Amino acid sequence: MNMLLRKLVLATTIGLSLASPTLADEKKTLLVAEPTHGIGYLPLYVAIKQGYFDELGIDVKILTVETGSGHTNAVLTGQAFAFIGGPEHNAFAKLKGAELRAVVNVVNRGNVYFVARAGTGPKPGETMADYFRGKTIGVGQFSGTPNSITRFLMKKYGLEVGKDVTLVETATSAVIATVRTGQATIGNVSEPLVSRGIKEGLWEEPFVNIPNELGPYAYSTLNIQQASITNDPASVQKFVTGVMKGLKFTAEQPQEAVKIAKKEFPTMAEEDLLATIDRSFKDNMWSKDGMVTPESWETAKSVVRAAGILKQDVPYDDVIDMQFVKASK
Repeated sequence: MNMLLRKLVLATTIGLSLASPTLADEKKTLLVAEPTHGIGYLPLYVAIKQGYFDELGIDVKILTVETGSGHTNAVLTGQAFAFIGGPEHNAFAKLKGAELRAVVNVVNRGNVYFVARAGTGPKPGETMADYFRGKTIGVGQFSGTPNSITRFLMKKYGLEVGKDVTLVETATSAVIATVRTGQATIGNVSEPLVSRGIKEGLWEEPFVNIPNELGPYAYSTLNIQQASITNDPASVQKFVTGVMKGLKFTAEQPQEAVKIAKKEFPTMAEEDLLATIDRSFKDNMWSKDGMVTPESWETAKSVVRAAGILKQDVPYDDVIDMQFVKASK
């Protein structure tokens, strides 16, 4: 038994049913690999919990693969039907000869915020370039999206990483510690760390709000092999339709979505959970219609190009296919 399948057996999967084997055999099981189990993917979990996939005759399960590109590789090797992550992973695969496509959007904003240690934020009238110059920024590891966004933003401000600004690259969860200990003046964080730092008096509200700064951004899409589109379009359509139902429910019934989140993350402090969800709704984090627009891909592509991770241009149609979203409307 290979490692991914062993993890599947051992992992606690979303939507795992104790139904009879006969019932289970009637439905096609589609495995979705995720890089982390977090509230950012709430509409997908909502779709599962609300039974939308069951209604469509498919069984969707989630496998968390916290090994860098492991979630992408699970799809490339045929061990998973889809992975959730930025479509830039499809572009990386394209340049190596593989064919992946984003078929429905989930997170349509960059889930990143810049905060400054209390009392050290930008002064009135100070440009971002002047403020950032000479500062140290706590941020996640290189090749991760928060790190790439930081490098993109510094380039936008005309600043050079390593010369004009210094990055303290660490685990995302440890960024708050870099600011608390004085290793960094600025932190690149998301919820619940944003609200946690505010509560502690470590920093105030973010001074750069990336969801607003960058606008539509293909941050986390559901991606599958082109072969799945060619060989089993019916299953792809059912999958996309189910996800879109989850997006619609989350947008239109936020209080009910919160109830599902509480059940999905029972060990998470309620104040952290609510802070994360509240900011997600406030900043339009989740897609409402499932579309990945050319504009949102241009933003995502520009970020990884500026960070030096994507070495050449990859067109929209080579990584994104919206036919199933359009057919679901």
